[in-house]
Amino acid sequence: MLRLNEIKLPLDHPETALREAILKKLQITAADLTRYTIFKRSYDARKKSQIILVYIVDIETPKQKALLQRFKKDPHVVLAPNIAYTPVAQAPTNQQKRPIVIGTGPCGMFAGLLLAQMGFRPILLERGKSVRDRSADTFGFWLKKRLNPESNAQFGEGGAGTFSDGKLYSQVSDPKHYGRKVLNELVAAGAAPEILYINKPHIGTYRLVKIVQNMRSKIEALGGEIRFQTKVQDIEIAAGQVRGVRLENGEFIASSHVVLAIGHSARDTFQMLFDRGVYIEPKPFSIGFRIEHPQSLIDQCRFGEHAGHERLGAADYKLVHHCNNGRSVYSFCMCPGGKVVAAASEPGRLVTNGMSEYARNESNANSAIVVGITPADYPDGALAGIALQRSLEERAFALGGGTYEAPGQLVGDFLADRPSTALGAVTPSYKPGVKLGDLSTSLPEYAIVAIREALLAFDRQIPGFAMNDAILTGIETRTSSPICIKRNAQYQSLNTIGLYPAGEGAGYAGGILSAGIDGIKVAEAVALSL
Repeated sequence: MLRLNEIKLPLDHPETALREAILKKLQITAADLTRYTIFKRSYDARKKSQIILVYIVDIETPKQKALLQRFKKDPHVVLAPNIAYTPVAQAPTNQQKRPIVIGTGPCGMFAGLLLAQMGFRPILLERGKSVRDRSADTFGFWLKKRLNPESNAQFGEGGAGTFSDGKLYSQVSDPKHYGRKVLNELVAAGAAPEILYINKPHIGTYRLVKIVQNMRSKIEALGGEIRFQTKVQDIEIAAGQVRGVRLENGEFIASSHVVLAIGHSARDTFQMLFDRGVYIEPKPFSIGFRIEHPQSLIDQCRFGEHAGHERLGAADYKLVHHCNNGRSVYSFCMCPGGKVVAAASEPGRLVTNGMSEYARNESNANSAIVVGITPADYPDGALAGIALQRSLEERAFALGGGTYEAPGQLVGDFLADRPSTALGAVTPSYKPGVKLGDLSTSLPEYAIVAIREALLAFDRQIPGFAMNDAILTGIETRTSSPICIKRNAQYQSLNTIGLYPAGEGAGYAGGILSAGIDGIKVAEAVALSL
């Protein structure tokens, strides 16, 4: 197939315009165009009055050889790469011990799926509940303030990404096109086919529930096994080699290959691994608040007169500012037309996150505004970042009144260093609710100073970003894992053979797509060593 890059069309182009542009670019007739598929569609909104759609298309034509020769000096006409996935191994017929995957977030799910597709009959162990039961617990917490520490926005089938925007874009290097394998499997499980080509695709929380269920069914149909409410209490290690896992109920499952896809909030498991002597390093992460604006404000700033156009959808943003105190502040996990959600997983501690449904049609836009911190800020050992997270989450819980209501403050009051006593034009979306007050004591002083400076800088990029009535909700602490479980070139722990740290919890991913990609890489490493 041929690939055509940089086909630019007006925002309101008719359906026939793309085909006509292909024919014009290649100087061929309609009879010579066997078929075409859109590989990617993005937009250029630098001129708000003249927004342009930009396409990359793959083309089948009997004149491929001649066209490649004719356009050999044109970088916009090239041979399309082969992005089809090819398994790296097949399980032997006499396979004995089955590989174990701990965790069924996107990393664990894709590791399990790939191993099942290669015939290795993996066992997937999940401390939380199935996605539908877990959803009931999570929504119940938001409405009734009753937290189940083993079934919530962090723990359960689908992982933390289930209660987020379902974003499917990543900046990780992907020369083997594993990301395409992830997207293809999601579409096969019920995601909209448009995720294969639109810029910054997302699925939406409610749609993810059914997709996760379908992926589970596929793993089981291929011989895999998934156990819910099955917490791994210990990993048995002898002479530097994994021997199996011990469950909370006392059962032992022998295995020489254990994939560790536990997510960034499995703090008790991190402690167990540390106590077992598995090599762990502290790593940077970020802390901050959620900020909410009217979505109409963001749409107007980004798209001008085209705000609300169906081909553009709800507008997003990506902001960064390097502060005078040496800190960097940036927007994270921006959720257009979404809501701020309660993401706590431990009693007496409060954490926020953001999510959107597929339509992204809620009245508010939200994102995390966070400050980067490093192990120099928590120098007391490999798990010191976890201790810092916990102390900040406990402080937020207290500031919210000890009922899982979140502490909040209007941006104007935050900048003026005065407590908020009444809401303005923006109604916070966080459930179980927001208690207004003063956020200045919820984070270290360097973070408060940096965020105040950054909000004013962001206002110069998006006029109205620092509007008085925008609402800050505290706190965001789980932007990424505070640790890294180091691994070697074979994807195994540096000092524990057969243990495969993977995904976001181990420090190797940062979202659904990158976690799925890492799950594929680790599954291949396991398959090649079995």
